[in-house]
Amino acid sequence: MRLPRWKAPPDHPAGYYHCISRVVDRNFVLLEREREKFRQFLTEYAAFCGVQVLTWCILSNHFHLLIAVPRKPDQPPPLDALIARLEHLSSALLSAKAARQLVERWRASGDTQSPEQLRQRLWAQMSDLSPFMKLLKQRFSQWFNKVHERRGTLWEERFRSVLIEGPGPALATVAAYIDLNPVRAGLVEDPKDYRWCGYAEAVAGRTGAREGLATALHSTPEAVLAEYRQWLFTQGEEREGTDAEGQPLRRGFERETVLKVLAAHGRVSAPEILRLRLRYLTDGAILGSREFVNDLFERHRDRFGPRRISGARPVRGVDGISLSTLRALRVRVFA
Repeated sequence: MRLPRWKAPPDHPAGYYHCISRVVDRNFVLLEREREKFRQFLTEYAAFCGVQVLTWCILSNHFHLLIAVPRKPDQPPPLDALIARLEHLSSALLSAKAARQLVERWRASGDTQSPEQLRQRLWAQMSDLSPFMKLLKQRFSQWFNKVHERRGTLWEERFRSVLIEGPGPALATVAAYIDLNPVRAGLVEDPKDYRWCGYAEAVAGRTGAREGLATALHSTPEAVLAEYRQWLFTQGEEREGTDAEGQPLRRGFERETVLKVLAAHGRVSAPEILRLRLRYLTDGAILGSREFVNDLFERHRDRFGPRRISGARPVRGVDGISLSTLRALRVRVFA
């Protein structure tokens, strides 16, 4: 039986999530045109659903998103305000104009039930991670299948998500991990040169992208670019994979070298560690301080066996990062 997704407690002002989804069969089908379209839909549906994209990265067969989902109010706003959200969408089954015409006809005929049903249906899609991801992936799949004259599912299984504590070190760590994906993959030497990531959009001057990074770093939009660039940049990068001649594409530290440094208690900065793809950032289920993880564990004690005494497990193998996770990774700390 599939367990419910980890989500922020209702008394938290917002929930922060690292979401990952891959193309079925891991096919490399997200080319430039597809990435641009995905970026467009990402912006539209974030505005429609009322979530904040802190940063993101689209690669050739998967994407990463760091999302802030505000706590949902107990009561929905007026129907007119919800219909106005539809204006953010370039295309939808129900446009804002069509919705207003429907409501006018219902009200003219004395039908009060239909407008309230529409209000609740729209409200169910707001301030919630799962509807946002569902709408985004479905809309992109529809566009992709139409353009490429194909049918069937595009995405592999349901999306993966990790609940992140924030704002603070955990959120900043995951943001950097996401924006460093194109560097680790050998696509660019500087993440600002990869146009399909949040950092590149922030450097290009997009206000929303800078505000997202400012939230992740607990900074201000005016100061965040300099702070975030220092956080991202380190020496000794590595590239993954091989080129046409079979030469390594991954620049920087070899994993064995980093592990020797850590074993010797040498201090390695967090951005350097992130280039080695720490698995806790994608497979840890919940990431944050010990107190944050234990709080979530106690709230969902029924999901664990009687032998599990506490929830927090320290992130191992990394010096200089004091974080805990729900899942203890016994092997392959580095992907």
